[in-house]
Amino acid sequence: MPIASTILMVRPAAFGFNEETAENNHFQEDPGNADVHVNALLEFDTMVSTLRAAGIEILVADDTQMPAKPSAIFPNNWLSTSPEGIVSVFPMYAANRRAEKRDDILQLLVQYFEVRDVQDWSEFEAEGKFLEGTGSMVIDHDNKLIYAAVSDRTSLSVLEKYAAAGGFQAIVFLATDSSGMPVYHTNVVMTLGDKFCVLCEESIEEEWELIAVRQLLESTGHSIIPITREQMHAFAGNMLLLRNDAGQHILVMSATAHDSLSKQQLTALSSYARIIPVAVPTIEKTEGGSVRCMMAEIFLKKRVLA
Repeated sequence: MPIASTILMVRPAAFGFNEETAENNHFQEDPGNADVHVNALLEFDTMVSTLRAAGIEILVADDTQMPAKPSAIFPNNWLSTSPEGIVSVFPMYAANRRAEKRDDILQLLVQYFEVRDVQDWSEFEAEGKFLEGTGSMVIDHDNKLIYAAVSDRTSLSVLEKYAAAGGFQAIVFLATDSSGMPVYHTNVVMTLGDKFCVLCEESIEEEWELIAVRQLLESTGHSIIPITREQMHAFAGNMLLLRNDAGQHILVMSATAHDSLSKQQLTALSSYARIIPVAVPTIEKTEGGSVRCMMAEIFLKKRVLA
């Protein structure tokens, strides 16, 4: 499984509570606090410096001031890249998030990396159908599998078309939170590493769906580390495995997630990667997303610049 050593992050210009995304993201809480943008910037900058110090290469794009984009800190929902050189742009549920899709960021990728094709799936927004990137999909590139929890933000028809275009098989299931509501993004339910998977098995209530997911994970060489719904709500499913400039595996998770895990779970994860927890409590509470959502993996080959 390819593990990214370069990521894209977007430094926010107008971070805040997004009422449009809160319609189906039940992890969000309105803080009613004028300091949220300042606090989010501090958390963002600290995360960037922490990961750079660990040897992770980061492209930081500054969010544009206008229009205001309260969720721009999560670029992985509108943008993904593949080892085959494809950049994909995705249809977004919230109308005010569609402005996050920026040509200048795409041009930045074209400038520094070998991009074979840009595939824009945004036309499905007009039909009220959505597929929010690596939020909606947890992708196993090596085995050509996509794990996807169905929700308002993950339309089956778009998922099937995307999977077919890339030669993937889609494994679809329903994951619910502690209130019985569909979890808005798959990458809150599970994290896929090269040899492990963090999975909230409790959230997949249909036994046959859970069996299918487990069997596929195990048959592709992934050891499952189960987490509870309570840990899922602490974003313990929202991690990302990266590779640093020394080739070391780095597992990035939030401090909230880290604190929710048991000693046994942390020991198991530590056998696969060096764990780096970063504190992003303002971002998590206000926007209902955590560190994995803040990082868009760059799987593209670097250009040889003259």
